[in-house]
Formats: sequence, structure tokens, C-alpha cells
Amino acid sequence: MVECKKKENGFYVGEDPQNPLAEITYHLRDERTMVIDHTYVSDTLRGQGVGGVLVRKVAEIARKENRKIIPLCSYAKRVMVQNPDYQDVLADDDLE
Repeated sequence: MVECKKKENGFYVGEDPQNPLAEITYHLRDERTMVIDHTYVSDTLRGQGVGGVLVRKVAEIARKENRKIIPLCSYAKRVMVQNPDYQDVLADDDLE
């Protein structure tokens, strides 16, 4: 499996956080809520479960910091809504 590296407000795969092979970014909406705003996986890594790993990394941070997640990114939203493992960190309210 690929190595996910931490960067400010996200995780990435690759050698350069400015030009990642895959990444997920989030920001803090308030002290209790994170918003996943972007997920990207390059063609070379697509179909290997890398996007799911990135979502899991953000969920781990949310659990550790006792936060909820609003997934604005359509990919992250689909993964989190469809997977019962994320219901504990999925925020009740959703931003459009």
C-alpha cells in the first residue's frame, strides 16, 4: 500500500506535497467540525483504494480530536455516507 504523508490540513501521496500523486485536504469549520473540501487521486493510482485510505486518515484525526466531519468533496461524501464505519464522525448537518 502507498504511504500517506501528513501536510498542513491534509494528507498526500508522493514525494512533493505541492505536486502530489494523491491528496485530501480539509479545514476546520469550528472547534468541533472539520470539512473535507478536496480529494484527488492521479490516474496512476486510481482504482487502488488510495482515496479510501486518505478518507480514513482524516477520520482518524477527527476521532482523535473528537471532531465531526462534513464531507463537501463528492468522493469523500460518498465513501463516508455508504460506509457504516464512518457514521461516528459524520456530521449531522451538511453544507451545500
